Amino acid sequence: MSVKNSIEFKVHGRYALFTDPLTKVGGEKCSYHVPTYEALKGIVKSIYWKPTLIWIIDEVRVMKRIRTQTKGTKPQEFGGGNTLAIYTFLADVEYQVRAHFEWNTHRTALKEDQIEGKHFAIAQRMVERGGRQDIFLGTRDCQGYVEPCKFGDGVGDLDDAGELAFGLMFHGFDYPDETGDQKLHARFWRQTMNNGLIRFDRPEDCAVHRYVRDMTVKPFGIDETQRSVVAEYAELEGLE
Repeated sequence: MSVKNSIEFKVHGRYALFTDPLTKVGGEKCSYHVPTYEALKGIVKSIYWKPTLIWIIDEVRVMKRIRTQTKGTKPQEFGGGNTLAIYTFLADVEYQVRAHFEWNTHRTALKEDQIEGKHFAIAQRMVERGGRQDIFLGTRDCQGYVEPCKFGDGVGDLDDAGELAFGLMFHGFDYPDETGDQKLHARFWRQTMNNGLIRFDRPEDCAVHRYVRDMTVKPFGIDETQRSVVAEYAELEGLE
């Protein structure tokens, strides 16, 4: 039986900066050559997200050749003021993304909100609208733009590039509300691209996990800290 929980979209922008968040504090920053799982998950959550669900990034297709551009920037320091830093961005990027959602089984108070068809309908509508929130390509300095697409359509610059290995890369964070563990961990995996296509390992399948810090879970409840998907769907369809 086909399950309607998957979305496909194109995201593009002038610049992108995909880095390891554990090592990007201050100083120079240099982007990975391809987007990380966590960066794509952030984009999908900006399109549509509720704590009832967890987005899983299945695959990404790199549509344009990998180009970098180095620029001097003046990021704000924690103590105030600005400092000069050199950032190496990806330039003129475009990606096709396929992702699906699964229920967050650790949010038992939200079980009544697990109405797949309505979540899927809202997510599809938000893709068509370009996202519910602003889209960023790794950082707020890099604005992104989302459009619907059929994954795999069109000709990509790397369709015949063969296999490219990027070594050990940051995959994403294991957040307590998604794992049930009161600790934040970072995940790493060995990322490979074949003819412009990257198929991501699931979070639980990543070989390397690193403890970051303790973290507590923010509680959510229907009509207490969030609206139900029924109410959101009704508003979207003009039924209220």
